[in-house]
Amino acid sequence: MTEAAKPTLRPFLSATAAFRSGADDPRKYLERCLAALEQWEPRIKAFVTLNIEGARAAADKSRERWKASKPLSAIDGMPLGIKDIIETADMPTQFGSPLFDGWHSHKDAASVAALRAAGGVILGKTVTTEFAMAHPFAATANPYDNTRTPGGSSSGSAAAVGAGVISAGLGTQVIGSVLRPAAYCGAYGYKPTVHGLNRTGSHDPQSQSCTGIIAATLADTWQVAWEIAQRAGGDPGWPGLSGPNALPPARKPRRLAFLETAGWALATDEAKRQLGGAIDRIKAAGVEVLTRHTHAMVDAIEPDIADAMNLSMKFSDFEMRWFVRTLADRDVSKLSDPVKERFAQAEKLTIDDYRAVLAERDEIREAYSELANDVDACITLTATGAPPVGLKTTGNPVFVVPGSLLGTAALTLPVLQAEGLPLGLQVLGFADRDADAFAVAGWIESLWR
Repeated sequence: MTEAAKPTLRPFLSATAAFRSGADDPRKYLERCLAALEQWEPRIKAFVTLNIEGARAAADKSRERWKASKPLSAIDGMPLGIKDIIETADMPTQFGSPLFDGWHSHKDAASVAALRAAGGVILGKTVTTEFAMAHPFAATANPYDNTRTPGGSSSGSAAAVGAGVISAGLGTQVIGSVLRPAAYCGAYGYKPTVHGLNRTGSHDPQSQSCTGIIAATLADTWQVAWEIAQRAGGDPGWPGLSGPNALPPARKPRRLAFLETAGWALATDEAKRQLGGAIDRIKAAGVEVLTRHTHAMVDAIEPDIADAMNLSMKFSDFEMRWFVRTLADRDVSKLSDPVKERFAQAEKLTIDDYRAVLAERDEIREAYSELANDVDACITLTATGAPPVGLKTTGNPVFVVPGSLLGTAALTLPVLQAEGLPLGLQVLGFADRDADAFAVAGWIESLWR
């Protein structure tokens, strides 16, 4: 890749000072994004649908608000992408599946409505794998190497943010669909505590699914999530994300724990060296890092989360059975083989199977929560190594599925590399303490400045 073609993230919050002074404005900012879109979209294929006219109109309104010193929020004018599993009133929602080509609900999901109310400029719908599962019908590519996957299932949001086409994008995560693609594309990723952001209108009903954020900076990531939470709250019946109205100040942790997870046996030697170097850097800054070899509770957690993928697949398969049955009047021959196999597995599960895995998940979550007495957060890799070559896979989610199973806040920081490509450092927090996880992540990130 030539230097001219190197992807560059596009931070937003740091640009707004120029909006206030009049040296820049949201429409000019959007036009730079559109220039990046013209350069990158033929190569990365991040979008399913674009609404450039609507985005320009929204940016013009934002420009007038900034000119009058009356922005609707800190993200007023931010160019955004919406994963095509989340409803938008002005664009179809097609779930990454040919069965739903052109399907249009004509309404906004809660998260999208909140972003519009905050002045967000929605550029388009970003590619998702089929029903936000594993199969990528679209050939979305990694901006750092177009022969490699951007990850999934939030493929398009990650690729577009990584290429600097948008400042932030919405994704969803049941297994690893926000953090892994964010890491592969050199961006920041955030999966909130389960139920932290309102998922109404997002077609991912599984019980550990979360609406997540992929963005250009840690500050942009927090701000997008916070603005959604202020306007839409969490899932119905849950209070949702809380915390300060700007990025929580970086805070040096007392202690951290390193979690190997089941991924450690699969990680490349280079990825292991990268994480080892990160741990050395953290220790050199005066923070103790506990491991399964030095701390009994960490050792007890490791086997609990080792089967995270199998448990997550079981209960998410059961929870999607209702959806399988709604497809009876559609041409199911258009489904990919992997999705057909998932549906077949789902139909075999009983309510007793489901209750058993839910009970096991509750026990694991309770055990993990006790670790908060000894550490401020846990760290591990976000992926086993560099993004895999080929666009028919989205990579192995083994390092990120534990955070989904645990239901806790999880972030990925683009501070590591493998094969010269992005490799994320993952920070796992504790339930309903998302702001604390951001504070620790901010301190960790500062060690690379």
